[in-house]
Amino acid sequence: MFSDSDGLTTGWLPEWGKCHLRFKGTQCRRKKMVMKVLRYIFVFCVIALSALSAEAQVDKRDVRRGNRDFKKENYREAEIDYMKALVKDSLSVAANYNLANTLYREGDMEQAQKALERAKESALAGASAADYYFNMGDVAIGRQDWQGAVDSFKESLLKNPGDLQAKENYIYAKKKLEEQQNQQNQDQQQNQDQNNDQNNDQNQDQQQNQDNKDQEDQKNDDQQDQNQDQNKDNQDQQKQEQPQQGQQPKITPQAAQQMLQAIQAKEKETQDKVNKQKAEALKSRQKDKNW
Repeated sequence: MFSDSDGLTTGWLPEWGKCHLRFKGTQCRRKKMVMKVLRYIFVFCVIALSALSAEAQVDKRDVRRGNRDFKKENYREAEIDYMKALVKDSLSVAANYNLANTLYREGDMEQAQKALERAKESALAGASAADYYFNMGDVAIGRQDWQGAVDSFKESLLKNPGDLQAKENYIYAKKKLEEQQNQQNQDQQQNQDQNNDQNNDQNQDQQQNQDNKDQEDQKNDDQQDQNQDQNKDNQDQQKQEQPQQGQQPKITPQAAQQMLQAIQAKEKETQDKVNKQKAEALKSRQKDKNW
């Protein structure tokens, strides 16, 4: 076997045979040609593996540089280093995992979660599944996704039941989830009460408007009836004051008695005047006779 510079086994060296002397002619030449082709294939594989090993070394250098910056709390530089490593190998578990931790320190919880999700398959396949879920729980807490945090720390504890910090975080996240649910229930009840109050106010306003309209309509009806009655009374009075054509106006007994007394007084006055004139004429004739 052979290995790269980091001691990783990359394959087995083939054992090449030789053409025996008893093989002569075409068979021996064919055997030599096959061996020559196999040598070319072997050289190509060695070159390819060397290139991959060199590229892996470059990726590791970027990751190691990012780790040094991370320890110095130069999170922006560490992020750039890990991103460089991911450009060369987008499936690098170390680069994705450490980038997620860096983004978490920078407060970018959304991108930190995405970086962890890229490393999920490899992380769960290895021995770091508990750590993976632990970090997912931390990111969920940073996003105040309490349900996600509870689920992640629960999975972490299933992988590593003895992790006391995971237990503490699980209890904390579960408490915050209950508070959130209680607050949501209170807000929902408060919104329902406000909606009910608004509906009641609207109903009361509508009823008040309807009552005002009914009162206004009744007032208009009463006014209209009053106007009609007044018009009728005026018409009746005009009919009484203006007798119909061809008819004598009706006289009350009291008025007739007054008219009779006035006529009698007038006749008496006329009779008294005539009698007075007669008396004066007779007196004048008597004076003339004495002479």
